[in-house]
Amino acid sequence: MDDQSVVKAVKISFFESLNSHHLQHSINDIVDILIGVIKTQLCVRHAAFYFYNKQLDSFTPHTNDNEILIEALPKLQYGKCYKVEKDIIFPFIHEDKLHGLLLINEIDDRFHRSTLDEIVQACSSFYINALMINQASQKEQKYKQLYRLTEKFHSFMNRDDVLVELITTLQGMYEHYLFYLFLSHDNENHSELPIKSLGFDEQTGNEKAMEAFVTGKSQLSSNQQSQETVFYTPLKGKQGVYGVLQVVANQGIDLTYENRNFITLLSTAAGNALENAQLYEQSKRLIKDLQLINETSHQLNKNLRLTDNMTYMSSRITDSFDANEVGFFYFQQDGSLQILPGSTRFFETEMVSEYIRYVREKIEKDLEGIFIGDFTAHIENAMFPSVMAVPMVQSDSLKGFALVLHKRPYHFTFDMFKLLQSLIHHSTLALTNSLLREELETLVKTDHLTQLYSRKYMNECIENSMKNDRKGTYILFDIDDFKKINDTYGHQIGDKILVQVAKIIKSNIREKDIGARWGGEELSLYLPQVELETGVAIAKRIVERVRENTEPMVTLSCGVSYWDAKNHINYNQLFSKADQALYLAKNKGKNQVIIQA
Repeated sequence: MDDQSVVKAVKISFFESLNSHHLQHSINDIVDILIGVIKTQLCVRHAAFYFYNKQLDSFTPHTNDNEILIEALPKLQYGKCYKVEKDIIFPFIHEDKLHGLLLINEIDDRFHRSTLDEIVQACSSFYINALMINQASQKEQKYKQLYRLTEKFHSFMNRDDVLVELITTLQGMYEHYLFYLFLSHDNENHSELPIKSLGFDEQTGNEKAMEAFVTGKSQLSSNQQSQETVFYTPLKGKQGVYGVLQVVANQGIDLTYENRNFITLLSTAAGNALENAQLYEQSKRLIKDLQLINETSHQLNKNLRLTDNMTYMSSRITDSFDANEVGFFYFQQDGSLQILPGSTRFFETEMVSEYIRYVREKIEKDLEGIFIGDFTAHIENAMFPSVMAVPMVQSDSLKGFALVLHKRPYHFTFDMFKLLQSLIHHSTLALTNSLLREELETLVKTDHLTQLYSRKYMNECIENSMKNDRKGTYILFDIDDFKKINDTYGHQIGDKILVQVAKIIKSNIREKDIGARWGGEELSLYLPQVELETGVAIAKRIVERVRENTEPMVTLSCGVSYWDAKNHINYNQLFSKADQALYLAKNKGKNQVIIQA
C-alpha cells in the first residue's frame, strides 16, 4: 500500500469513527480509537498518548519518556511530526494550545516525512473534532444532570442530605478527582462525608479555603512538584456562604476550565439548597421556640404557687437547653439574694458563690445577659464552663436573674441564649406576680413585729389539724409583768423583748409547728401530732430559755392543753383549757408551766 493509500485509509477510519456513537463515552474512548487506527494503518506495535498539563508543565501518564517529551516541546509545530531517534511524535495542537502527544515507537522508514505530516494533520483534526463532539455531548449531559440535581437538592429539607447528594454525584461524574468539604465548627454533621474543619488555624493549611469562604469567590492553586491542582469553590446561597467544596486533581490530571465552571454551578445549586434547608430548620426551631414561650407563659399565668411555677420553669429550661444546673435568684429589699424554689441543688452549695459574684456584678452594671462558652477564662477549673445568665427586669427595675450552666464548654448556642432571653422576658411578670402574691399572703398570715403567724392563721391550722390529725398540743404563753417593762424601759424595749421571745420559740420548734402572736404580750404555739408529755417538755424548755436569754430578762407564764381522737373537744374548748391553765400559772407566782388537759 502506497503512502497516499495509507493517508486515505487513516482519514476514512477517522471519518467513520466520527459518525459513530463511541465518541460520546469519554476522552479515553477517543484516544483508544486514535491509537487503534495508527497501529493498524501504520503497522506499528506500540503507540502511547500523553495528555499535556500546561499549568504543571507535565505529561500524564508519567513515564520514563517524559523528559524526552518535555525537551521536544519547543520544537513542536501544528501538523508536523517530530522524530526522536527511532520514535515519532505526533503533536495535537489546536488554537496554539497543545492538548497532548502521540508517541510512536519504531515506525517504518518507508513513510515519507510529508506523508507523516498529513497523518498528523488527520489525527489532529480527528482528535479535536471528536473532542468537540464529546465535550458537547458531555456538556448536554452535565446540564441535564445539573437541572435534575437542582430539583433534587431543593426537595431536601435536611442539610446532610444535600451534602451527601453533592459529593456522591461529583464522585460519580469525576472519578479522577478527589472531593472534600470544608465546613465551619458549628456544623453538626452526622454523615460519612469527607469533611475538613474550616477555621483560621494556620496549621490546617486551608488558607485558600478560608479565602473562598470569606470572599465567596472560587480559588485555584497548583503545585508543580507534587503535580497537584486544587480548586476551592464556595457553597454559596443568596444570604451567605455555608462551606467550601475542595476539588483535588493529582498526578498532573488536568482540571479544565469547563469542569471548574460546571462544579461551581453545581456547588452554587447546593449552596442555595443548603440555605433553604437551613431556613426550614430555623423556621421549625422558631416555631418550637414560640410554642415553648407560649406554653410557659400560659402555665405561669394560671396563678399557681411560686414553688410550682419555678419548678415548672426549671424543668422546661433543663429539657429545652439540655442544661445541667438551673438557678433563679431574686433581689430582696435589703439587697440580698434569695434563691427561689425550683433551683437545682448546686445552687445550695458554696461552689456557686464565684458564679453569683461574677454574674451579679455584670448584670447589675448594664442589665444585659451573659453568654460565655468557657467560664474557665474567668474562674480557673470552673466545674460548669458553659454559662448563660439572663436578668429579670420589670418596669426597668432589676428583680433578679436566671442562671443556666453546663459542664461541657461551648455547649449552649447563641440561638439558645436568645431563646432563654425571650423566655425569661415573657415570664418575669408572671414570676414577679407570684412572688408578690406570696409576699402578700405572708403579710396577711404573719405578725409584722415578731414574724410569728397571726392568730387567725393559727386558728385555721388548728381547725384543719383537728379534722385530719389524731392529736395535738396547744401552748399559750404570756410575758410576765410586761406592762412594767414598757413603763420602765419604754415601748421600744418592750417590742425588742417580744422579738427575742418569738425567736426563742421559733428556734425550739419543728418546721410544721405553728407559732403565733395571740395578742399583746401573749404568744401561742400549736404542735400537731405531739403527745401532751412532749408538749409540756417543749413548753418548759422555752420558759427556761426565755428566762436565760432575754435582755432585759423576762419570764413566761404558760398554760398547756391537749386533744386527741378520744376526748372529742373542739377548738374553743382547747383554747379555753390553755387559757385557764395560764391563769393558774399567773396566780401561782408566774414563770411556770401549768397543764389543763
